Amino acid sequence: MSSANKAGLDALLAPEESVLVLIDHQPFQFANLHSHEPTMIVNNVVGLAKAAKVFDVPTILTTVLEERGGLLLQGLQDVFPEQKPINRTWVNTWEDERVVNAVKATGRKKLIIAGLWTEVCVAMPAIQAAGEGFDVFVVTDASGGASKEAHDMAVRRMNQAGVTPITWMAVMSEWQRDYAREKTVPGVVEVLAQHGGASGVAYAWEAQLLATPTRSEA
Repeated sequence: MSSANKAGLDALLAPEESVLVLIDHQPFQFANLHSHEPTMIVNNVVGLAKAAKVFDVPTILTTVLEERGGLLLQGLQDVFPEQKPINRTWVNTWEDERVVNAVKATGRKKLIIAGLWTEVCVAMPAIQAAGEGFDVFVVTDASGGASKEAHDMAVRRMNQAGVTPITWMAVMSEWQRDYAREKTVPGVVEVLAQHGGASGVAYAWEAQLLATPTRSEA
């Protein structure tokens, strides 16, 4: 189990300590995704990827047998057009040395994972990496399983192994942390507007209200 501190300020995510691995967001995996409405996973993982780009968080894309299971989700590939996903035969991503070496090359220990399916291709590497000293976070709403039970049991199992469950907007919020970090605020706002659902709509409304004079000011 990871020895990382699970409480206190150091337990929160920071961009300069984070590395993101996105696993198997491919047509075959989506075909048997029943824990979530598939369009929500598409929205959330693309939002997560865009947030990683805003904060310059190294992001590793990987697929399994893409010649049979289909190419990576196009919206996700479009965020990193220059990157060719690591195409594996290993079901467990953490048994593919190319992925592990890419993560280790970043020198970062806060490992954030999202993928399909939660109970297989997410749980295996998350549990193994946590046992090897990484502080592992699994983005539960950018991952999904063959059933709600399969997804939920996988999250419980990973949590028992020291893995922290988190949602994609929480990841982005922890990376931002302080509105005085003005450099990334426009990017966060753009990602929120595009992928934040009701939160994005509410933010747009708030911006409208702030920009609209009251009748006494008009």
